[in-house]
Amino acid sequence: MGRDPDSAPDRDAAGERGLAEAERVELTVGPVAPGGHCVARVDGQVVFVRHALPGERVVAEVTEVHRGFVRADAVTVLDASPDRVPAPCPYARPGQCGGCDLQHVAPAAQLEWKVAVVREQLSRLGGLTETELDGLGVRVEALPGGSLGWRSRVRYAVDAADRAGLLKHRSHEVVPIDRCLIAHPAIQSLPVLSASGARWPDADAVETVASTGGDVAVATVVDGVASTVEGPATVREVAAGREWTLPPTAFWQVHPAATDALVGAVLELVDPQPGERAWDLYGGAGLFAAALAGRVGDTGRVTLVEAAEQGVAAARQNLSDLPRVEVVAARVETALARRRITGPVDVVVLDPPRTGAGSRVVRELIAAGPRAVGYVACDPAAFARDVRTFAESGWRLAALRGFDLFPMTQHVELVGLLLPPSSR
Repeated sequence: MGRDPDSAPDRDAAGERGLAEAERVELTVGPVAPGGHCVARVDGQVVFVRHALPGERVVAEVTEVHRGFVRADAVTVLDASPDRVPAPCPYARPGQCGGCDLQHVAPAAQLEWKVAVVREQLSRLGGLTETELDGLGVRVEALPGGSLGWRSRVRYAVDAADRAGLLKHRSHEVVPIDRCLIAHPAIQSLPVLSASGARWPDADAVETVASTGGDVAVATVVDGVASTVEGPATVREVAAGREWTLPPTAFWQVHPAATDALVGAVLELVDPQPGERAWDLYGGAGLFAAALAGRVGDTGRVTLVEAAEQGVAAARQNLSDLPRVEVVAARVETALARRRITGPVDVVVLDPPRTGAGSRVVRELIAAGPRAVGYVACDPAAFARDVRTFAESGWRLAALRGFDLFPMTQHVELVGLLLPPSSR
């Protein structure tokens, strides 16, 4: 497997001797790589190919030339993989919508694709051996509901003609569409796209929500400010045995089955006990904090840290019946460095953004001395880098579960259990 092309150097306008932009070349596709690509080589030059599968012989068109590698799209399949299927969406092809990376891949093979990426990142960036990876039994679990019609939150970009659509891969160009097949059926039926005659003058984006509580809402975004134009100003979500109320544009998992799957995995791995003290870092509306509070009980304590204003407000509202939960409005780095939260602490749930927690936060957590850290990760590379930082202090990745929260795309969610040296 190759390196992540999105972490490689910027485009070299002059390129290097070899393939040129818009050139077509016949090649044999190699293993999968992060970012929804496969790796190939032409005369020693690395090619990251989209819309392909390992082992296929394709004609690929070069889309970008960089120092050391090029990007390309498979435009003709000469010898197809047995895992290739017809993409259900007409926009999931070269030059069209960039939202779905894997519509041409059979569902079971999509899971295998993601397992391969997770293993490679944990090996290359996390420093885990093949023996350690085998011991973890890395796999990615499908969620109920199938691979289409699952996405409960869709953000459509708006083009210069005021039409809502989705972006091309690695581009700000908007592709007007008539339907997004991975969107929840209630979102698909909304008259927001150009096929229904809808136009969105002055809007930068259109946010659509179909909540697990049955609410459907549409909001426009102008200069970063969202305003609800259809449906309730707050939507209800049902998760972890509770009902949650939050603005349509507040963060919430986009797969209807995601919240319960993640909460179940976190509780199973960190196993909170009555009377323990827990931290929920990057806590959002408080999903994990509520679950932790239910386990540590009246003699325990939970501290949630969140920086986003919407998340803090939602957490304080939705957790107001849990007096043993404290909500701290701060960046996690700031809260730890300035002792806004202090140990002792028994268990930590870490759910950072795509960039990961980072070495500074990891080292602060290690210093706090919890008996277990449950790490919820949406990017395998960032997770692997943080696992390496934990390992530098003797911590180990003791268990790992993967979930296919984003079918048809290259994204995967991980829940890992990290334990200190004293647990051996």
